[in-house]
Amino acid sequence: MTSHHATAAHRLFRRRWLALGAFGLVLGLGAGQVAAQTFPNKPLRVLVGYSAGGAVDAMARLLAQGLSAELGQQVVVENRAGASGLIAAEAVSRSAADGYTLLLGESGLLIASHLQPGQRLDPLKAFVPVAGLFTTPLMIVANNDFPARNPKELVAALKARPGFYSYATSGLGTVHHLGFEMLKGQSNAFVVHIPYRGAAQIVPDVMSGQVPLGVVSATAGIAQSKAGRLRALAMMSPVKLAGAEDVAPLSDALPGFNVAPRLVLLAPLGTPAALVDSLNAAVRNVLAKPETIRTANAQGAVPAYLSSSDLGPDLARESAQWAELIKTQKISIQ
Repeated sequence: MTSHHATAAHRLFRRRWLALGAFGLVLGLGAGQVAAQTFPNKPLRVLVGYSAGGAVDAMARLLAQGLSAELGQQVVVENRAGASGLIAAEAVSRSAADGYTLLLGESGLLIASHLQPGQRLDPLKAFVPVAGLFTTPLMIVANNDFPARNPKELVAALKARPGFYSYATSGLGTVHHLGFEMLKGQSNAFVVHIPYRGAAQIVPDVMSGQVPLGVVSATAGIAQSKAGRLRALAMMSPVKLAGAEDVAPLSDALPGFNVAPRLVLLAPLGTPAALVDSLNAAVRNVLAKPETIRTANAQGAVPAYLSSSDLGPDLARESAQWAELIKTQKISIQ
């Protein structure tokens, strides 16, 4: 191509580019809005801070399946287990803020930011809230010889014999652990914590009487209480689940008590608002579908949609609640 033709072609390209930009300005479209018009045009990744096969992973895959259909692009779940979700969180925080790499965060991430020594990642500052997703209700269970059958009798029994009873959870620093510590704080009861390495052995040990109380997922508690192997004493949040309609919430004995791990969708800081809005709308549609609700409920989860603007302040409130509890109850994982 001659120099003259090259220059003419360059001028033509430049005029078309400027015209396109002007057209965008006339329409009042910002860069994020222009990007949102073509988003998504490739697969998305949702990182999960827990191993495959667990309750959090199951909800991540349910969400990914729904979002794939809603967005017209494959949504892939990647498990980066460890450090109460912090490994996955750090990976997402370093990712491009383009809407294609997201974090399925759990309440334990907020707790870990206050409990993990030397932790530098602040979930409230490192991410843009996209949407509230699910809660996974917890249940307090007891062996069949425990001298209580409901929340009020539970609190009375614990207060009557300080230090006599113990409770098992799936580990230090979990929502299960801090939820029972909140119970202790609000009832002025002293109960010994027995942290397990995971949840698998808790139900058998409660049934055998090796430990009198346990904090487990609602699904685990429902299955065993229906079989008569243990007693479902209280839901830790005021929610009704199939099979547990008769299990009263702890708020019957401690007004306002509400503890349940919840799952949220987060994006790297700097993700354009237009992309966040697009993702939020897709999540809202997925969570409203009857099949999503049925599948979630069958696995012990409850859809709990929140907009991006509502989720931000709610996460800040929850984080402050855990920080205050850790301080007042002198909780440590050391």
